[in-house]
Amino acid sequence: MSAVLGTGRALIRYVNAVIGGEDYTRYVEHLRRNHPDRAVPTEREYWRERYAAADRNPTTRCC
Repeated sequence: MSAVLGTGRALIRYVNAVIGGEDYTRYVEHLRRNHPDRAVPTEREYWRERYAAADRNPTTRCC
């Protein structure tokens, strides 16, 4: 049973990494470490800007 739970957790972490579930957290850490003078956007602002950037530059996505 423990092996099944471990495999399930690993699968969840993998899927979360693929869909970008931790991207905002990593971005905030980056801002605080490298740009402490900049304001940290809300998660909603972050995703809005990220999707807008993807729309402005469609060559970075597969579809």
